[in-house]
Amino acid sequence: MLKSKLFLVVAAICACLAVAACGSSSKSSSSASSSAASTGSASSSTSAATSSSSGTPTISASSFNNTFTALNVLSSLGKAGKGKVAAILPDTTSSTRYVEFDQPDLKKALEAAGVPSSDIIIQNAGGSDSTFYTDAQSDITNGASVILSDPEDSGTGAKVESYAKAHGVKVIDYDRLTLGGSRPYYVSFNNVTVGKVMAQGLVSCVAAWKVAKPQVIFMRGDPTDNNATLFHEGSADVLNPLFASKKWTLVATPAGTWTPTTAQSEFEQAFTAHSNANAALIPNDENGAPIITYLKSKGVKPNTFPTTGQDATLTGLQNILSGYQCGTVYKPIFQEASAAAALAVYLRAGKTPPASLLNGTTEDIMEHKPVPSVLLQPEWVTTKNMNATIIHDNFVPAKQLCAGAYAAACKKAGISAS
Repeated sequence: MLKSKLFLVVAAICACLAVAACGSSSKSSSSASSSAASTGSASSSTSAATSSSSGTPTISASSFNNTFTALNVLSSLGKAGKGKVAAILPDTTSSTRYVEFDQPDLKKALEAAGVPSSDIIIQNAGGSDSTFYTDAQSDITNGASVILSDPEDSGTGAKVESYAKAHGVKVIDYDRLTLGGSRPYYVSFNNVTVGKVMAQGLVSCVAAWKVAKPQVIFMRGDPTDNNATLFHEGSADVLNPLFASKKWTLVATPAGTWTPTTAQSEFEQAFTAHSNANAALIPNDENGAPIITYLKSKGVKPNTFPTTGQDATLTGLQNILSGYQCGTVYKPIFQEASAAAALAVYLRAGKTPPASLLNGTTEDIMEHKPVPSVLLQPEWVTTKNMNATIIHDNFVPAKQLCAGAYAAACKKAGISAS
């Protein structure tokens, strides 16, 4: 894990340098935990696409925008490539992002990069490892030359990658790194940084909400998921010194899950055993939603019990507006989908992706080797910068966010639903 941290830190530094080199402007943010300039909005992104000496178009990891037009420079490669591009997403329950954002954004990104819609396959395994594997087999039978793989666990991912390699098909690890896999490339957000941003957000919120003696329930995602391990590692880097110094008290560390109902059960057990608990590190919005409902049922008032989240879901954002969630880690999925589409187009055309796209490496701790990666930067979102990030990027429409009981909170946060 120390090697994982080292390579991810190096990757984050490389990502920052890549942004600076391409002249991308930063978004304004009140959060001190934002570790790099955001490159997501259509207004702030720069066109970093050029052509190599061989005439092959190139693109930078800092050039993606939410209209996907930056990918148009790759259209000649997209049209020249052979075979289908298949993306297999993990489930519909651990986060709404896979249905609401990844699925449509991957299709838009691939089409913008010149891949015909008839050569695009996007599936969701519905939380089934066997479905994930059979989807991959079927896709290869149906002519896929590139697979974007996001399994719930590394065992399934490695099995898919072994099968694909035996059939001459390239695999790109999407969002989750498959430990012990054989993929040539990986696309994700910097996941240790995600955990750090989340924990730093909790620290800021504890101070802002004036929680004098934090008694913390430290939760995590499913420990079989490498991303969850990295999120937890990043959060621990921030929180453990506070526990060690006795400034904060760690009261419970539940086993971890990505199933919201199980997360609620784990939290209830911890809260029942430690009724003095007054803050919680919760790894994503979906796990947080039923926990916040439970806290409300116990009479917990707004802005008194800090909790965290990730993925900037509608429910998570509304929990922030209502004062029950401190903030959420915003990961602009259009950037991740664009990066994956760009890599897929190069591989489908038999070309090597440019160094301007591959801005870092990630250690496969089972294979003990670095995997060339596109690593994107997350951002902590609260009511203070929600309008400048989530709404500006049209990640969640203001009209949907500010419906009904949330209208007044939106107005206070400077968000207009018109």
